[in-house]
Amino acid sequence: MTNLDTIAVADSAKLKKKARSKQKYNPRSTRTFYLLVSPWIFGFLAFTLGPMIYSLYISMTKWNMISAPKFVGLANFKYMLTVDPLFWKTMSVTLIYTFTSVPLGLVVALGLAMLMKQKVRGIGIFRTLYYLPSVISGVAIAMLWAFLFNKSFGLVNAVFNALGIPSFGWFSDAKTALPTFVLVSFYSVGTTAIIMLAGLKDIPETYYESAQIDGAGKWGSFLHVTLPLLAPTLLFNLLMNLISGFQIFTEGLIITNGGPNNATLFFNLYLYQNAFAYSNMGYASSLAWVLFIITFAVSMIILRTSNRWVYYEGGEK
Repeated sequence: MTNLDTIAVADSAKLKKKARSKQKYNPRSTRTFYLLVSPWIFGFLAFTLGPMIYSLYISMTKWNMISAPKFVGLANFKYMLTVDPLFWKTMSVTLIYTFTSVPLGLVVALGLAMLMKQKVRGIGIFRTLYYLPSVISGVAIAMLWAFLFNKSFGLVNAVFNALGIPSFGWFSDAKTALPTFVLVSFYSVGTTAIIMLAGLKDIPETYYESAQIDGAGKWGSFLHVTLPLLAPTLLFNLLMNLISGFQIFTEGLIITNGGPNNATLFFNLYLYQNAFAYSNMGYASSLAWVLFIITFAVSMIILRTSNRWVYYEGGEK
């Protein structure tokens, strides 16, 4: 190292030391910071972390919410995995529903987003109409679907009968109940479609122009421009919809209450029944923790493998 380099390093060290000396501790700023974040900290500790820790304790007890909890260790989890047949039934129903409705819902939402991107008169009205079902009460929507798909007097079967098609059992048939739930899940794709639309609008038009110059058609532009640049938005929607799919509850409770023959007994519904119908809060808490672990594990797997297909601006994965 030359003398000039030594002098430059020394001067740089002096400048850094001088800059650090100017950053004096300001107790007033610190108090203001903690004062402003204290509502969030209190809310997190009181309404999130605290209940989670308590539910973990309750999951290791036998508690009917009347007498004092009785500690049983991991007995609830052992019973769940080795004895309770409804655990595996509800898990399979929930997984089938989630891994069917979520991919199909993403496809439908992407198609709607591409339609809503078109520059036509009155497109804002269609965007509002597509999004509107997402803000309606889940109970009201569930009752509406129960009425529309009723086997005896439902509007859907009435239309089919007018066309000479026999009535379907829909929610009342164990073979068609779960597929019908997947079908009606598309009513809520409006939120996903709006987020997709925002992602599509964020893609510069110059990329499509370059693709056309290179000879790519609409399908080629979709595969090599739209999907790669929309990947971060797809990842976000995939995670949010998976979490929502694992937690399906309202529709199952209102429309079928888990029937027929437990064909639509979703995991969250079974958890609710154990907690408030059977007064078995300890076992319900253990079910809740299993659902949390599965949801967390699936989300982490998707995030860890997303670097293979998610591309961000600048070419970074």
